[in-house]
Amino acid sequence: MDESRSKVRTFYNGDPLSEWNRLDEHPFEFLLTTHMMDRYVRPGDRVLDIGGGPGRYSLYFAEKGCEVTLADLSRSCAEFAKNRAKERNLELRTVVSDCLDLDGLDLGEFDHVFLMGPLYHLKREADRIKAVELALARLKPGGNLYCSFILDFAGVIFDMKNGPGLLPADLANPDALKLLDSVADGTGYAGPGFTEVFLINQKRIEPFMARFGLEKLHLFGQEGILAPNEKQLLAYPEEEIALWVETAKRFLELPELFAFSEHAMFIGRK
Repeated sequence: MDESRSKVRTFYNGDPLSEWNRLDEHPFEFLLTTHMMDRYVRPGDRVLDIGGGPGRYSLYFAEKGCEVTLADLSRSCAEFAKNRAKERNLELRTVVSDCLDLDGLDLGEFDHVFLMGPLYHLKREADRIKAVELALARLKPGGNLYCSFILDFAGVIFDMKNGPGLLPADLANPDALKLLDSVADGTGYAGPGFTEVFLINQKRIEPFMARFGLEKLHLFGQEGILAPNEKQLLAYPEEEIALWVETAKRFLELPELFAFSEHAMFIGRK
């Protein structure tokens, strides 16, 4: 394992609970992503969640009656997910493995493979390609692959949501300036972030995925239009929040609105 991926493992080993809580603190990502995934994942299906961390998506689909295997490079996250499954009387197989080391494991074939974390931590394109190829090798013909990316504009959204003071600091930070350049010129950013990260420009997702011969089913922003005003919206009455979520569902696949999201997902059929 190279130094960059070792840093990522150390980061996620440090606090699995924080990563688990992230989707409670930022609920729109989970609500809108599962809205799309629920179109395809059915009770009894076999699901492989590569890089699934503490298991939010794994346990969601285990509760729906799926046979789920979670593979993650963080032992702490895998153990956390296993314990949460036991608390809920759910079956969950967990495997501690880097996404690039799956060939040595006898995992079998799956109806659905999730690759929802690795692609925004692998800084080299060759590694991102290998991660997708290894995921596809475990997907049945006719099965679906779900790939998540963090968009480069997410860094700008973060500063807008969490300032004041963040943008002035970033304008004095060489790495943050490279990220802003990525948004302007569409190249993508690889380097330091919340840990070692790769942030993709939205226009590069489909060309990247085109090499794998998948039938494109969907490409959508996982927070929809809601990420920039997330804090404000979460203070609204529950009934109005629900209306905003339903409204966001109407716009999920409009490419001109992808930059309102921090994450994007490509769903393709093998």
